[in-house]
Amino acid sequence: MSAPGPFSTLHVELASTVDRVADELRRAVFDGELESGTPLREVALAESLGVSRPTVREALGVLVAEGLAVREPNRGVSVAATDPDSVRDICRTRQVLEGAGVRRWPDADEALRDGVRTSLVSYTGAVRAGASYQELNERHLAFHVSLVGLTDSPRLVAMAEGLMVELRLALAQVDRIRRNAHDQADSHTQLVMLLERGDVEAASAFLVRHLEDAETSILQALGLAPI
Repeated sequence: MSAPGPFSTLHVELASTVDRVADELRRAVFDGELESGTPLREVALAESLGVSRPTVREALGVLVAEGLAVREPNRGVSVAATDPDSVRDICRTRQVLEGAGVRRWPDADEALRDGVRTSLVSYTGAVRAGASYQELNERHLAFHVSLVGLTDSPRLVAMAEGLMVELRLALAQVDRIRRNAHDQADSHTQLVMLLERGDVEAASAFLVRHLEDAETSILQALGLAPI
């Protein structure tokens, strides 16, 4: 028998299946089909999705790493519950990342600034078209990631994208956010208008207020802060 080749341990099909299972579980969490605290049983999920238990186990590990699920000794894996301290930390970390992008606007490459403009048009267009709650959330958060993109730092963008995954867990539980979609679009338009006018200081202050208001709204809607 010949010696194993250097790539003999690679498993493309398994990895692809794990990704698909993780995507489906993520979708179900974001769509509210799997609520916070729901146990994610390997056997039941494997039977429902028509995959093996090891594949489900790996996919659950992905969700745990993203903060969408928690693994507890003797209890297994369940959908993560929204923690008020985590929401606060996410929103304050966003201030640092997005604020850095906003301050880079005057010196940012035009292609990166066009990315912000395009994200805004995509989001406001979805609002006008009466897009689904899930699509509005996706385009809304993509706009905020585009602000971080102004830093031209792939690492900071990756950090922002990770934060948005965690934030979507909270937003999936916030029905009242849907009613604020038009207000959110108007707010984002105001922010870009300030940037286009070159008033970076005003834009930075506007962003801070916007994210502070978002933090308060999310916590109040989830019953985690006084109204």
